[in-house]
Amino acid sequence: MDGSKISEQKKNAQSLEGGKVEELHVVKDLEDEIRKLNHKLSSAQEENKILLKEQELAKVEKIQIMQEYENLKSDFSMLQSSIAEKDALLKEQEKKLQSKTSLPEDVVRLQQALLEAENELARLSSLSQEGLQKEPTSAQHKNENVLSAYTEDQNSELSQLRQDLERKEHELNESIAEREILIAELEELDKQNQEATQHMITLKEQLSKQHTENDSIIKQLKFDIDLERKKVSELEIEKMETIKELDSQQEKLSQCSYALNDLHISKQQLQDNIKDLQEQLRKAQDCNLRNKKEIGELQQRLKEKEEELSVSLSKLTEKSNQESNYTCQDLILKEREVEIAKLQNDISENKQLNEDLEKSLSALRTENGKLTAAIEELKQELSDAVSEKSKVYLEKDTVVEALKMEKRQLESELNQMEKRLLEQAQKYKQTIEELSNARSMDTTALQLEHERLVKLNQEKDFEIAELKRSIEQMEIDHQETKEMLTTSLGGQKQLTELIKEKEVFIEKFKNQALQVKQELEEYMKVSKKQDVLKQNLEEKDRSLAVMKEENNHLKEEIERLKDQQSRSTHVVEPKTLDIIIELESEVTQLKVIKNNLEEEIEVHKKTIEDQNQTTVQLQQSLQEQRKEIDESKFQCEQMNVTHERLSLEKDEEIKNLQKTIEQIKTQLHKERQIIQTDSSDLFQETKVQTLNGENGNEKHDLSKAEIERLVKGIKEREMEIKLLNEKNVSLSQQIDQLSKDEVGKLTRIIQEKDLEIQALNARVSSASYRQDVLCLQQQLQAYVMEREQVLAVLSEKTRENSQLKTEYRNIMDMVAAKEAALVRLQEENQKLSNRSENSSQDMSRETIQNLSRIIREKDIEIDALSQKCQTLLTVLQTSSTGTDNGSGGVNSNQFEELLQERDKLKQQVKKMEEWKQQVITTVQNMQHESAHLQEELHKLQAQISVESDSNSKLQVDYNVLIQSYEQNEKKLKSFSQELAQVQHSIEQLHNTKDLLLSKLDLITPSVATASTVSQLSGVQCSASELFSDESKLLQKELEQLKKKLQEKDSTIRTLQENNQQLSDSVATASETERKSQEGTESEMRQIKEKHDVLQKSLREKDILIKSKSDQLLSVSENLSNKENENELLKQAVTNLKERNLILEMDIRKLKEENEKIVATCREKETEFQALQETNMQFSMMLKEKEFESHSMKEKALAFEKLLKEKEQGKTGELNQLLNEVKSMQEKAVTFQQERDQVMVALKQKQMESSALQSEIQHLREKEQRLNQELERLRNHLLEMEDSYTREALAAEDREVKLRKKVLILEEKLVSSSTAVENASHRASLQVESLQEQLNLVSKQRDETVLQLTISQDQVKQYALSLANLQMVLEQFQQEEKAMYSAELEKHQKQTAEWKKKAENLEEKVVSLQESLGEANAALDAASRLTEQLDIKEEQIEELKKEGEIRREMLEDVQNKLMNLMNSTEGKVDKLLMRNLFVGHFHTPKNKRPEVLRLMGSILGIKKEELDQLLSEDQRGVTRWVTGWLGGGTGAKSVPSTPLRPTYQNIFNSSFSELFVKFLETESCPSLPPPKLSVHDLKPLGAAGTGKTSSTPSNSQMQDSAVLGMSRRPDTNPFLAPRSAAVPLITPASSSGHLLMKPISDALPTFTPLPVSPDASAGAVLKDLLKQ
Repeated sequence: MDGSKISEQKKNAQSLEGGKVEELHVVKDLEDEIRKLNHKLSSAQEENKILLKEQELAKVEKIQIMQEYENLKSDFSMLQSSIAEKDALLKEQEKKLQSKTSLPEDVVRLQQALLEAENELARLSSLSQEGLQKEPTSAQHKNENVLSAYTEDQNSELSQLRQDLERKEHELNESIAEREILIAELEELDKQNQEATQHMITLKEQLSKQHTENDSIIKQLKFDIDLERKKVSELEIEKMETIKELDSQQEKLSQCSYALNDLHISKQQLQDNIKDLQEQLRKAQDCNLRNKKEIGELQQRLKEKEEELSVSLSKLTEKSNQESNYTCQDLILKEREVEIAKLQNDISENKQLNEDLEKSLSALRTENGKLTAAIEELKQELSDAVSEKSKVYLEKDTVVEALKMEKRQLESELNQMEKRLLEQAQKYKQTIEELSNARSMDTTALQLEHERLVKLNQEKDFEIAELKRSIEQMEIDHQETKEMLTTSLGGQKQLTELIKEKEVFIEKFKNQALQVKQELEEYMKVSKKQDVLKQNLEEKDRSLAVMKEENNHLKEEIERLKDQQSRSTHVVEPKTLDIIIELESEVTQLKVIKNNLEEEIEVHKKTIEDQNQTTVQLQQSLQEQRKEIDESKFQCEQMNVTHERLSLEKDEEIKNLQKTIEQIKTQLHKERQIIQTDSSDLFQETKVQTLNGENGNEKHDLSKAEIERLVKGIKEREMEIKLLNEKNVSLSQQIDQLSKDEVGKLTRIIQEKDLEIQALNARVSSASYRQDVLCLQQQLQAYVMEREQVLAVLSEKTRENSQLKTEYRNIMDMVAAKEAALVRLQEENQKLSNRSENSSQDMSRETIQNLSRIIREKDIEIDALSQKCQTLLTVLQTSSTGTDNGSGGVNSNQFEELLQERDKLKQQVKKMEEWKQQVITTVQNMQHESAHLQEELHKLQAQISVESDSNSKLQVDYNVLIQSYEQNEKKLKSFSQELAQVQHSIEQLHNTKDLLLSKLDLITPSVATASTVSQLSGVQCSASELFSDESKLLQKELEQLKKKLQEKDSTIRTLQENNQQLSDSVATASETERKSQEGTESEMRQIKEKHDVLQKSLREKDILIKSKSDQLLSVSENLSNKENENELLKQAVTNLKERNLILEMDIRKLKEENEKIVATCREKETEFQALQETNMQFSMMLKEKEFESHSMKEKALAFEKLLKEKEQGKTGELNQLLNEVKSMQEKAVTFQQERDQVMVALKQKQMESSALQSEIQHLREKEQRLNQELERLRNHLLEMEDSYTREALAAEDREVKLRKKVLILEEKLVSSSTAVENASHRASLQVESLQEQLNLVSKQRDETVLQLTISQDQVKQYALSLANLQMVLEQFQQEEKAMYSAELEKHQKQTAEWKKKAENLEEKVVSLQESLGEANAALDAASRLTEQLDIKEEQIEELKKEGEIRREMLEDVQNKLMNLMNSTEGKVDKLLMRNLFVGHFHTPKNKRPEVLRLMGSILGIKKEELDQLLSEDQRGVTRWVTGWLGGGTGAKSVPSTPLRPTYQNIFNSSFSELFVKFLETESCPSLPPPKLSVHDLKPLGAAGTGKTSSTPSNSQMQDSAVLGMSRRPDTNPFLAPRSAAVPLITPASSSGHLLMKPISDALPTFTPLPVSPDASAGAVLKDLLKQ
């Protein structure tokens, strides 16, 4: 058995070692993962550094771009200045023209031209900046002033020259008209150019706006993505922290598991020891039993042998007398005696063995008790460890579950955000495609409207989608809130109840605390009273000492007085009597004082006893409070248990709700169902079931020994199974905590364990074990079930548990504070008692020594005084013999009385001295206790100061930590600001890029506009120069007209020729202009293509920059994290250094304090030595004084002898000598007092020195502790520095890698910057080419200006040709106007159609929204209807149940009625038959057939048969009557319906009246009704609808009513329709028309006939006759 146990334990140890190895592998894997993560972080740091360098390069590029931008600005300002100069030239030319014009019409036209020129200037100034806007306005004002002045001057000249110029007005008008036509054409061309340029500008502005909007959207999306990435990084950091925490907790768990393993091993060892001891006990018991058996057997043998011996002895005695030859028998006897002696020795040895065994048994029992106690302690420790582990597991489970929940929520939010982003991206793509389609359309106003409509549609689509999402979210939130409210309400109710209970407990605790405080206050008051009493006692002791000294003095005086009286003469007797009287009065006073003191002492003793009783009561109250606190703890634990139960129930409800929510989510979203891997804990159950199947019901009979072995084996198996269960529990908990990767490894371990279990099961599966295995399997199943329940309970503890824990912690903090206060008080009491005992022991020794010295001195003094008394007695005796007899008798009597009083006083003095010694000892004890208490107070103060110093240091450390935390926060803020700056700089770069793109866009149209502007300016300059030349020529001609009118004809001819030349030149100029426009257009196309290429390259660069910026952001985040970590580590190092410095400072301070204390100790030692020297001096002085006192006493004796010699006549000298002796005695008393004071001072100094020594020892211990802490901190610092050096080396490696990456990125940046420089170089080349083109255009303009100056002279000649051209132009204008109007109408129609479409779309959107609202309302209504339907269905189910119950009741009633009908079928109503028979004979013969018909109808005979019977004569009647009297086969008695006798009978015949009377008599009740309950019946309508599918006709029902019951009717008469049958259920009605009246069981009954309630008797008869 032992070998099998050892082998199993070895296997267990091997399996545990395997588990440890696998755990070590897991730890190594985790360390590898940590290293990989560190490597990733280092790479991220390197990338961050590279990105920082890229950022710097980007800043440099930004500066270069800004410089280029400033250069372009300067070029633009130069162009503006050139335009301003040209404007000034134009204004001067216009002034010249105005001066030349003479006619008012010319002036008006010139004003119009000026206005047009001003408009053109305004347009040009809009291209230039704001600074040039003021100049044209001032020029306009000047021009107007000049014009106004010039027109007034010219009016006077025009009046004189009108007569001469009337001839030439026509020619001038023609020329001016031609010029106006040309100017109008030029203006129209200018307008067309401007419109085209404006259209292009608007298009580009729209495109730029769209681009900016898209950029802003992209930036927002990027910002959102960055935020989400930050969140993800934060979550990863939190995950890492949780992983670290898990690792640390796993390490703790491993440590706990190691400790548990050690405990298990120790427990197993103890169990082995116990088993060994038990086996030894069993063996010893077996040995005992055997020994007892053997002893019994030996005793029996002894008895038998003794009997045999007695028999043999008797025989021997008989035979010895007879024979003497039996020597052999003697030998046998001797041998028997030897055997008996041996047996007696054996018996004694057995007895000794028994005693030894009993002793060993007692020792073993004691050891067993100790071992059981040790086992119980180990069990408690194990339970504590298991509880702590379970708490740790619970906390970890809660933390892990919370983290998993948060992770799932965040993942779901991320998925939703990604989906939204994808949807938005798709929608934005659609909008971009639609915008591109819109761009491809015609560049008209329709495009803008189309784009707006598209945008509106998109926005509305977005809004609709958002509204749908919000509605869905609102519905989900509504459902969740409803469920949460339902759960939270129940939880809140329970929590409120628990809170109320806790408040009650808290109030109880508060009351108890108040009571404790009150008791403490009372105790403090009592202690104060005790202090006051102690002070009073001390004062009384002092007064007692003084009184005793006075008593001694008085005694000495009495003795002296006695001596004086013995020596004094008769003359002095009255004085001695007075002295004796005084002494007696003083003695009485002293007695009174003594009695008072004794009373006070008794009072003090009583107070001390009362105080002791109060202290005992306080201790009892403290113990009661402790008990109450324990009870409250127990109640708190019970409350916690109830809380846990409630929390478990609530958690189960929450889990159920969560399951329902998950099911709903799976139905809604149809997402993947997360299949949770079930922990492989239930391997044992399956195996147990298989074993159950294998084992079956096999039974074997076994012997007792085999059964005992089986029991032992089963116990061992139970232990092993318990251990395996515990291991399984621990493994399952570990599996719950570990991740999926670790679960695989643990499954391997479990498989190994399963193999071991299978091996054990294979062992157990033998035939001998199978019966017990079944029981064990059942136990195993029960354990597994319990384990599952426990695991469920453990897993379901959540938030409420944490809340309860917080409340419990608060309560426990309160209780712990109270307990701590109580413990402190108890400890202080114990310390005080211990110190008082120690101090009392020490001080008692010292006091005993001091008192022994004092007693010796007092003994010496008493001996001296006794000698004095003897000498005085001898003197008195001698003196009494010498004196007269009478007076001597009196004196002797008085002296004897005095001696007796003296003896009494001596006895009292001895008693008082003993009592004084007792009081002194108590006082000294009290003083020592007070001194000890003061020392303890000092020590406590020192400890408080040390604790305050440590607190101050901790506060300093805390402040330093807070400062470091604030610095970290500031650094974080600074980093965040830097990040914001970096982001801002990136945005600025994007903005600069956009500006550059917009500039590149503007450069191309600016070129076109520059060309057009140059052309326009050339034309305008030509026009203005023409005007100025014409004005000059006109002035010259006006001057020359007075002289040369004849020369004008020749000039007109020359002008005509010039006009023809001008027309030719204008045609050539228009052709050249067309060619130049075509060239510029081709150049514009090339520039656009180049611009598109550049834009594409810029976009690619933008994408690269965005990706790099994203990388930069991620790397910057990682860098910031690393920097934060580095800063934290640096701060930790600095904190450690600061702590080290603080500790070093503390050590220095302590050393200084030690040095100071050593110095003070030295000073105290010197003072002590000085005090000892002074003490020695005082002792020497005391000895000298004592010698002096002895000498003085000897002198006193000598004086007394002299007095004896000189008794008579020398009283005065005696008095002097007595006075001197008194003074000497007073001096001796003072010296004694001084000596006592010095002794007290010495004792105080000794106490102080002992206190100082204890303080020195305490300080030395502190020094040792601080040195140890210093060494530990130094070692820790060294380790930290090593770790930091390693991290620094790793950081340097990372820096090297990051630098390499930075170099690579720099190369990429250089390549990109070269590409950008190439692009900028190309752009600059294009700009230079455009400037060259501008210069060429300006040269052409100058040439055209020269040509115009030449052509202005020939304007007059071309007037006629211009008129023709004007006509042609007017025709062209009309045609163009018609075309424009047609196109405008088309465009207007299209706009109207689009507007209509937009309105329709808006109406559709509104209708859709309304339909949406209606659908929502319909959904709400549907939900309400479903709820109502559910309620209705429930009601229907309830009604169905009721209907089924009622149907059952109806069936019972129908069965009863059928039974009644069956019972009443064969009965005949004799009265009815008799009446009918008599009535037939009473009727007249004419009306007898009617009566017979009526009777036949009642009896149910058919009409045909009745007619046949009546048609025959008497034979037929007699046959009918005989058949009727014989009781035909079909006839049955039917009761007729009763009628109200209100109406008179119509018939005159007697039979009808008699029949009606008969019916009335039949209708009245005669017997009590049958016992049928009304509640068993139902209304006819309900029954009829329930049973009969097709209602029968009235005739059928009547037939069924009238017919007898020979054939049973198919329908129930109770289920007839209301038209056919009257309702039956009106039992208590007074009306006599009811058909169903109570019927007797004995009499025959009729079935009821259907009758209306208000019918008369005749009507009844008619109905009957009709039938």
